[in-house]
Amino acid sequence: MSEIKTVKVTVDGQQVEVPAGATALQACEVAGKEIPRFCYHERLSIAGNCRMCLVEVEKSPKPQASCAFPVMDGMVIKTDSPVVRQARRNVMEFLLINHPLDCPICDQGGECDLQDQAVAYGMDHSRYREAKRAVKDKYVGPLIKTIMNRCILCSRCVRFSAEVAGVQEMGATGRGESMQIGTYVEKALTTELAGNLIDICPVGALTSRPYAFTARPWELTKTDSVDVMDALGAAIRVDARGPDILRILPRINDDVNEEWLGDRSRFSHDALKRKRLDRPWVKRDGRLQPASWHEAFEVIADRLKGVPGDRVGAVAGEMADAESLLALRDLMERLGSRNLDCRQDGAAIDASRRDFYLFNSTIAGIDEADAILIVGSNPRLEAPVLNARILKRWNQTALPVAYVGPEVLDLTYPAEHLGDGPNLLSGIEVGEGAFAQALREAKKPMVILGRGALARPDGAAVLAAAWALAGRVGALREDWNGFNLLHQFGGQVGALDLGFLPGEGGKDLGAMLGGGVDLLWLLGADSFDPALIGGDTFVVYQGHHGDRAAARADVILPGVTYLEKNGTYVNTEGRVQRARRAVFAPGEAREDWRIIRAASEIIGRPLPYDDEDAIRAALVRVNPVFGRLDVVDAPTCREQSGPRAGGQPLGGAGFVLPITDYYRVDPISRASEVMAECSRVRASATEPRLAPHLAAE
Repeated sequence: MSEIKTVKVTVDGQQVEVPAGATALQACEVAGKEIPRFCYHERLSIAGNCRMCLVEVEKSPKPQASCAFPVMDGMVIKTDSPVVRQARRNVMEFLLINHPLDCPICDQGGECDLQDQAVAYGMDHSRYREAKRAVKDKYVGPLIKTIMNRCILCSRCVRFSAEVAGVQEMGATGRGESMQIGTYVEKALTTELAGNLIDICPVGALTSRPYAFTARPWELTKTDSVDVMDALGAAIRVDARGPDILRILPRINDDVNEEWLGDRSRFSHDALKRKRLDRPWVKRDGRLQPASWHEAFEVIADRLKGVPGDRVGAVAGEMADAESLLALRDLMERLGSRNLDCRQDGAAIDASRRDFYLFNSTIAGIDEADAILIVGSNPRLEAPVLNARILKRWNQTALPVAYVGPEVLDLTYPAEHLGDGPNLLSGIEVGEGAFAQALREAKKPMVILGRGALARPDGAAVLAAAWALAGRVGALREDWNGFNLLHQFGGQVGALDLGFLPGEGGKDLGAMLGGGVDLLWLLGADSFDPALIGGDTFVVYQGHHGDRAAARADVILPGVTYLEKNGTYVNTEGRVQRARRAVFAPGEAREDWRIIRAASEIIGRPLPYDDEDAIRAALVRVNPVFGRLDVVDAPTCREQSGPRAGGQPLGGAGFVLPITDYYRVDPISRASEVMAECSRVRASATEPRLAPHLAAE
């Protein structure tokens, strides 16, 4: 007899068909019924703690917790009977016995599950007059404020820490009324996903410390956008009041970030008010002095007079939007320059084919992988949400994972260390270890190559060797492409798609810094040491923060951050996305492509677009992928010939990871006071109980 794949269940008189093994709660949702819950979460294991999801099941002697009750064929469920209503009132009454009922001063007020469900399903009075229990607040780091009197012991935070973040640091101590949630020994959580605990807490026990007592949700203007602080392109919602961004929250996008967001992306927005460039500056007599836009453009135009095109160059930063990249590329072309580079790290990337520099398996494709090899990367620091997806897959299938890189690497899931150098890539699959066998037998293997692995003299050979390895293990097929390059920031793939690279005879970053150009235009480029720029080189710095390169500039043009403009970005898997303006930039700062367009007029090489529609049409003409918003192709490899290996053979030196301090890696996060505090706490062997400037509450 064939196995039953689906079962039929009747919910409030409506028959629905659900997969065998589904829970009663899932069956009710298929029927369109709303079931209250506190402990249940779609992306966490089932705990059955709160009992708020009680339903009546025919022939059952008592109401059942629907989140943990598997359905059977023919089951009849009632979700709104008098028995169910009274049971939920009783459960809510128990949950509120010890809750402090401090909604007027609670940061969760207005968006609190407990508040909402107490109104919808609870009683209008309480019969309890006894004293409420008191629970000491816990210190779990500079990002999360705890008010543990409010905790209803749903254990969502415990399960998230273990199952999604991969750090088993949260737990319950004591039993019964003495049970408490915390870290046992008070310490800061060592996860880059700590902010998600705030989102999943159904009460106000875990709230945002930087956002505390700042605003109510109905005061905020909400803007849907995308994150570019790493290359994942997570869907975000930006909450602002007036000119200030007060918080950033994740939006649900199952194909990219599910509903999680890294801490750097969530909390670094305080930097938008610190170290900002809000007016043009021009260096006169060796000192930068304020200037008007026209004066700044005139200085640039005068400096360009008589300078041949091959003595002008441009370097793009990692978070530049596609519109500004196109405008700068077109301006350089009109000046006769082919000296372009978007690789501040010097990564040897072959841009002749798009699948040489994309995360081809797609982010969602991790859910199908059956073996993963990580080369020269630490995805926990480079893309924490992607790393959490690998952990989810490992939790489901005990996925074999191995890595080539530094021996001490905590990825939050078990991974076999194969070695530290690229010479291993030529024979990993023929080894005798357990992972080598798993790699040979895998149906959908993945090779994840870190961008930092290419930023070395033999980078081109590393890229070619990783591609060849993917081909040997069967990862390059028409129905699957297991070769993946993991970028670090949201503007890097878009620059490659636009060909922001040295043209024929053009100079790369190293040649430009070594005195190869007389005028160097930096578009948010702050990741290299500006001391390397030749002393006679005239530097135009266009950016939003007074970071490393601004001090070396001869002219400063104030741009805007990704939160202050409408821009197009491409994530590491090649998904074209649009960021939207949440607030206006301070002072005289302007959108980057408009700055370049205005400069081109004064320079005498006007660009042929004056509005967003025109420049976006130009993007599509340059590369049609920019016309396919939020679309990513299915994993496939129709051409197996590999990238150019270059003239340098594989070296024996071990890989060096590009990110060691997750919290401070770009101009925005380096200017953030919150990120600086996180970095200090993480680096400190003896962590402070509370940071002085965050302790006052």
